[in-house]
Amino acid sequence: MSTHDDDALDGVEIPDDLSSLTGPAAPDLVALITQIAGAEPLAAACSLAQVEADVVPTDVGAVAVLRDTAGDAPAHAAAALTTLVKGVPLVLVARSGEQLTMTRWADGAPGDQLAPGLVLGGAPESLEDLLTGTTTLADQDGVVASSSISRWKAMRLLTSAARRARKSGA
Repeated sequence: MSTHDDDALDGVEIPDDLSSLTGPAAPDLVALITQIAGAEPLAAACSLAQVEADVVPTDVGAVAVLRDTAGDAPAHAAAALTTLVKGVPLVLVARSGEQLTMTRWADGAPGDQLAPGLVLGGAPESLEDLLTGTTTLADQDGVVASSSISRWKAMRLLTSAARRARKSGA
């Protein structure tokens, strides 16, 4: 015999869709902010690292907007790129609704969580608009898809970029 009062459940609503209880949904947008100068070299690196992304040039470096935002895909992409391009850190940005999270990555490993206000404080308006959802990839100029660059072309692009960097640094 039950001793609890049936009125205790009055006012409790059970939603028809329980999917929100099963775990976090994939972020609306995941981007990798880099210091790589152009969209094409970053798209080439993405191609070699087998990361599917659309790469946007900005004044502070190219940004790769990932096509696969589910599960561990963003972390795998950040690890693959920072392993391929050693010594070039990046910031992994995930936007879910109005919430931005930012994590620094270097040499294949995650680092500190960063405050979005500090990262975006000196960023170009076009980058801030893309990351916050004010604009979309379709609004951007100079977008390069990593899938448009073959592995052969990617190797040639990165080899010539490395050669130029060595000459300017020597």
